[in-house]
Amino acid sequence: MNSRRDRNTRAALFDGIEEGGIRSSSSYPHEIDEQENDRAIDGLQDRVAILKRLSGDINEEVETHNRMLDRMGNDMDTSRGVLSGTMDKFKMVFEKKSSRSMFTLVASFVVIFLLIYYLTR
Repeated sequence: MNSRRDRNTRAALFDGIEEGGIRSSSSYPHEIDEQENDRAIDGLQDRVAILKRLSGDINEEVETHNRMLDRMGNDMDTSRGVLSGTMDKFKMVFEKKSSRSMFTLVASFVVIFLLIYYLTR
C-alpha cells in the first residue's frame, strides 16, 4: 500500500516530464503569452514615458516657484529695511517735536482729510 501511494505521488510530481526533459506542448499558447507580454511591455513603456514627462514638468514648476519665492524673500528683506529706516526717522521726529506742535500737526491732517472728504462727496 505504501508503494502504491509512492507511485501516485511520484506520478503527480513528475507529470508531464519524460526521460528527455519536459514534454513540449503546442507553441500556440506560448506565442499568445509572448504577445500579451509584448503588449504589456509597450503599455508600461508608455506609462513610464508619461510619468517621466510629468515628473519633468513638476520639476520645472518647483524650480520656477523656488526662484519666485527667493525673489519675494529678497524683496521683503529690502522693504523691511526701508520700513525700518522710515520708522527710525518717525521716531526721531516725534522725539524732537513738542506735544503741542504734534497736536497741531495731527489736527491739521484731520481737518484736511475731512475737507477733502466733504468736497469729493
